[in-house]
Amino acid sequence: MHLENEEFTGWMEKLSSKLDDIFSCVKARNILNGERLYDNQDLCFMLKLSKRSLQRYRSLGVLKYIQVGQKTLYYESDVKKFIKDHLTKDNTGRDDFMG
Repeated sequence: MHLENEEFTGWMEKLSSKLDDIFSCVKARNILNGERLYDNQDLCFMLKLSKRSLQRYRSLGVLKYIQVGQKTLYYESDVKKFIKDHLTKDNTGRDDFMG
């Protein structure tokens, strides 16, 4: 299939617009009150912890969370505070590895 430059540019603009729409939907999905939310899977992957460890931290009251139906969610600010207060420095010796 042969496309002229103008036709190709038009297709690429349409594709770019659709991708922008998709990305904005994905970003908006995990935001509440202007703050990003993480679920158990996000935190397990990010902190290299098991679901049981997250449950233990919640039970001990050291990791704040909210419950929406059956889903457990964590505000980004609470996760950063938890990391700062309870996890050790990363292997570079820096304690600001979450930004």
